[in-house]
Amino acid sequence: MCGIVGYVGKQTAIPILVEGLKKLEYRGYDSAGVAVLDAQGISVSKSVGKLAALEKEIGENYSQSCIGIGHTRWATHGRPSQVNAHPHGDCGLDFAVVHNGIIENYLELKDQLIEKGHSFVSETDTEVLAHLVEDFYQGDLEAAVRQVLAIIRGSFAMVVLSRKEPGKLVAARKDSPMVVGLGTGEFFVASDITAILNHTRQVYILDDGEMVVIQETGVKITDFAGNPRVKEVMHVKWDAVAAEKGGYEHFMLKEIHEQPRALRDTMLGRLEEEKVVLQEVDLTSDELAQIHKVYIVACGTAWHAGLVGKTLIERWAHLPVEVDIASEFRYRSPLIDEHTLVVVVSQSGETADTLAALREAKNRGARVIAITNVVGSTVSREAHDVIFTWAGPEIAVASTKAYTTQLEGMVLLGLYLAQVKGTLPANKIGEIIQGLKNIPAQVQEILDQESSIRELAKSFVGVEDAFFLGRSLDWAVAMEGALKMKEISYIHAEAYAAGELKHGTLALVTEQTPVLALATQREVFDKTVSNIKEVKARDAKVFGMTYKGNTSLAKAVDQVIYIPETRDELAPILTVIPLQLLAYYVSVARGCDVDKPRNLAKSVTVE
Repeated sequence: MCGIVGYVGKQTAIPILVEGLKKLEYRGYDSAGVAVLDAQGISVSKSVGKLAALEKEIGENYSQSCIGIGHTRWATHGRPSQVNAHPHGDCGLDFAVVHNGIIENYLELKDQLIEKGHSFVSETDTEVLAHLVEDFYQGDLEAAVRQVLAIIRGSFAMVVLSRKEPGKLVAARKDSPMVVGLGTGEFFVASDITAILNHTRQVYILDDGEMVVIQETGVKITDFAGNPRVKEVMHVKWDAVAAEKGGYEHFMLKEIHEQPRALRDTMLGRLEEEKVVLQEVDLTSDELAQIHKVYIVACGTAWHAGLVGKTLIERWAHLPVEVDIASEFRYRSPLIDEHTLVVVVSQSGETADTLAALREAKNRGARVIAITNVVGSTVSREAHDVIFTWAGPEIAVASTKAYTTQLEGMVLLGLYLAQVKGTLPANKIGEIIQGLKNIPAQVQEILDQESSIRELAKSFVGVEDAFFLGRSLDWAVAMEGALKMKEISYIHAEAYAAGELKHGTLALVTEQTPVLALATQREVFDKTVSNIKEVKARDAKVFGMTYKGNTSLAKAVDQVIYIPETRDELAPILTVIPLQLLAYYVSVARGCDVDKPRNLAKSVTVE
C-alpha cells in the first residue's frame, strides 16, 4: 500500500529516490520522505502531502550521497503528519528504516524498548523497527536485522540504512512485495518494479521469508535464518503503464488479486485464539448495555457491506439493526438518541452523504463507530471510534478489496459486540475466528481458478439484462454482484431476494436472461433451489454458486461455481470474488473502460 525505493551505487541518490517515488504516486499516499548517508551521518527529509512538498523540503543544495532510502506513506498507525512519515530513526539516528505493512506486536515491543530507555517520537508501528535494530546491533547489521525479524509479527517489506556500516542496505519481506534491481555497479530495491524501471529491467523478485544485503559490489540473498537463496533474474518486458499495474491489464484486476493480502492485513493484531482485540473501539459492557438499537449507514458498495453486517450483529450480538442509505438517512427523521449506536462505512472516509449522516447522528447523541480505509479522513476524525480496513489505495472506480475488507470489518465488529455483551461463548467466537483466519487462503484458491470465470463471462457478453438471486446473506452479496456488473459492463443487472421473483419480476425472465443464483446459506438452501427451479421453468440459463462438495445444486442449474467451504456467516467474503471476476471479464469482452466507467467517480464528495 505504501511505496519504497532504495539505491546503492555511484550516482547521487536523492534524484533517483524522488524519481522512483514519483513512479509510485499512483498507489496513493499522504506523506513522503527520504534518508541518505554521507560524511555527516544520516540526513532525513520528510513532508506531508505530495512529492512537490518533499522536494521543497529537500531544497536545491541536497547531499551528494550515493546511498539512500525513500518512502511514500499511506497512513495506518498514526495520522498523516511529518513526524509519522518515513523514514524513521532510532534514538541517535544511527539507523533509518522504511517499511510497508503492519507490525502486529509493535505495542508490546515498544513498551519493552521504552523500559530499556528508548525514546519514541511518532505514533507509528514502523519506528519500533529502527529502535529494535539499535537495541540488537553488536557490530553486524545483518545479524541485528535477523534478530528483529525473529521477534516481529505481521506483514512487512522493510529496508534499513545505517551509518555504522556505510555503503550497505539490508532489506527483508514477508507478505508485502519487494524487488531488487540489478545494474552495473549500482543496485536498487523497491516495493514495485515501476519505481526502478527507468534504470534497469533486470530484477530479483524476493519471496516471503527472504532477506537481501545490497552493496555497490553486489547483492546477497538469504532466508531469515541466513541460509543462501539462489534466485533467477527476471527480465521485465512491461512498459511503464503496465508496470504500475503489476503486469495486470487493469488496476481492477490487480486489486482483485490483492485481496488475500488486504484481508490478512485487516485482521492482523486483532485476533487471538478466542477473542477479538479492537483497540480502536472502547465500549464497555455497561455502555453497550445502554445501546438499544444499531443503525448502519453507507452508500453503494459500502451499503452492501452494511447489509451483511446487519445479519451478523443481530445474529451474534442480539441487537436490532437497521441499514440505511446515507443520502436518505437524515431526511426520514431517524429515531436516534443516546441509546443508539451508528456504524458509518466509507472507503474514502470523505463520502459527503455518509459524513452528513455521521454528524446528524452525533448531534442527536448517538455513539458513532466508523469503518473506513483512510487514516486521517474526515470520517475517521469525527467518529467516536474507528475500525480501519487495511486494503490500501484503490485506483479502479469499482470497489473490490475495499468491499471485502469492509465485510471483514463487519465480522470483527459483530464478534466484538457479542464478546462485550456476552451473547456468544468464547469457544464459539474461537470457531468463527479460525474460519476467518482461513479466508485469505480460500480467496487465493478462488483466484487460482479464474480461467473458469473468464469462460463463464462469455455467456453474459451479448446480453442487456441479467438477474442475481440469493437469500439471507447471499441476497446481500447478489446486490454487490449486480452493482459490479452494471457499473463496469453497462449491462442492466438486478439483484433480488430469491423468493421475491414470483411477486412480479418473474415476468421479465426469458431464455435470453442469464441468472446467477447464490446458494451458500445452508438454512435456506432448499428454498433457494425451489426458487431456482421456478426460474429454470421459464427457460432462463442459470449459473449457481455453492460450496465444494455440494452436488445437489448441479441438478438444478446449468453450471455451478464452487467456492471453498466455510461458515455461512463468512461466505460473503468468498462468494463476491467470482462475481468481481465475472463483471471484470464481461467488461473487458464488451470493450468497456474497466478502471474508469462512464459517469462515475471514485469518491463521491457531493450530495
